[in-house]
Order: sequence, then C-alpha cells, then structure tokens
Amino acid sequence: MLKKRIIPCLDIKNGRTVKGVNFVSLMDAGDPVELAKAYAKQGADELVFLDITATIENRSTLIHLVERIAHEVNIPFTVGGGINSVEDVAALVKAGADKISINSSAVRRPELISEIAGQFGSQCVVVAIDTKNEENGWMVYTHGGRTPTPIFTLDWAKQAEQLGAGELLLTSMNNDGTKNGFALDITGEVANLVNIPVIASGGAGTKEHFSDIFLKTKTSAALAASIFHFNEIPIPELKNYLSEQNIPMR
Repeated sequence: MLKKRIIPCLDIKNGRTVKGVNFVSLMDAGDPVELAKAYAKQGADELVFLDITATIENRSTLIHLVERIAHEVNIPFTVGGGINSVEDVAALVKAGADKISINSSAVRRPELISEIAGQFGSQCVVVAIDTKNEENGWMVYTHGGRTPTPIFTLDWAKQAEQLGAGELLLTSMNNDGTKNGFALDITGEVANLVNIPVIASGGAGTKEHFSDIFLKTKTSAALAASIFHFNEIPIPELKNYLSEQNIPMR
C-alpha cells in the first residue's frame, strides 16, 4: 500500500482563511500564513490553498499571498482559484506553487488540462471536482459549488485523467463541513475508476473518518480544514492514530 497523505486546506476569501458548511455560511478561521507555517511544523504532508471567490469575482489568484506562504513552508504546496491559462500557472509556479488546482476553468475548457500538463508535467495538475449527490447521481458543480452542470462525476473524473491530470481532488458538497465523515461511496468509485491519486475532501470530523476513507477506499490522501484550523484534531495525533491502524503514513 502506498503511503497515505494528510492535507490541510486553506480556503481563502479576502486574504483570510474561511470555513463553511456545504459551501456556505463562511466564518473566519485565521491568518493563512500563520496557519500554513503551523501545519508545516506539525507534519502535514502537503498544503492546499484555494482562493474560493477568484472565479466568481472573475480575477486571478492572490499571487502575493501565495508568495508569502511558499516562503514559509517546505512541503508541497497546491494553489487553486481563478486559473484560466498556462500563463496563470506560470505566474503561480514562479510565486512558489508546486502544483495547481483547476476546477471551473477545466470544465469550461477541458483542453486546459492538457495544455498545463504539456508545459509543466501531469504531476503539476490537480483537477478539483466539486460533486453533489442528486436524483440522477453524483453530478459536477462549478464556481465554488454555485453552478450545477449536466456532467456525471465519474465521467468527468475519467476524462480529466485521460487529458493529463496527475491527481484528482474530490469534494463531496453533501458532506462538506458536516463532520459526519467522507463520502465513501463516490470517493471509492472514483478511486477505483482512475489510475491517478485521489484526494478525498468534505466531511472529516473524527480520526475514525480518516481511517475509514483509507481502509475502505483506494484514496491516496485526505484533506480537511476546520478540524485542523480550530485544532480539534492535531495533525501529529491524527498521523499517530492512523499508523496504529496499520495505515502507512508519509
């Protein structure tokens, strides 16, 4: 079994870290630079920075904030939000991002995945999929979970892999912020379908939720926000617990 990763996520709005439930009711969760430094020290395997209103506000990611965080951390750093071109990626990589995450822009223009992979390598491209369980099944949403699409999540996951994505970040909108556990069903289906790493996101509330996602699906990494921001589960404690469950950790 490949070693599993624990990834804190910084959702950024107006330069501050925020956290909500089911993608709404956002509350302040602190200074992103200070949180990033703390997570790197605690042993987080990677860090994800998502400028959650960049696409809606039709602007690019906060480059200066990316630079400040990159300067403070020594772990792989993924940045997403408002990325629409290879030029946007070049600017973020120059600012210190190791990987970039694309969501709405990839759904709108799937060839962007191939363009970025061609220039920076597949390992640089994380395709984020916001998914919601509806009458027809699990469907893809864009624009920070505001815009429904007619695209089935499994179809999009496979297409993203074929176009050159190196990793998928799968967030269940139904589970997001609920602390009731990850969406084992859709996450397991996606992880079985593709041959690239899948990061599970949405719903982490206990240490058992992390062991469940790793033991019951082929997920490579688990991402969480509020339980780390508010120190409900310290990262070293979580990783020790998972190691005790015979889950190989980074």
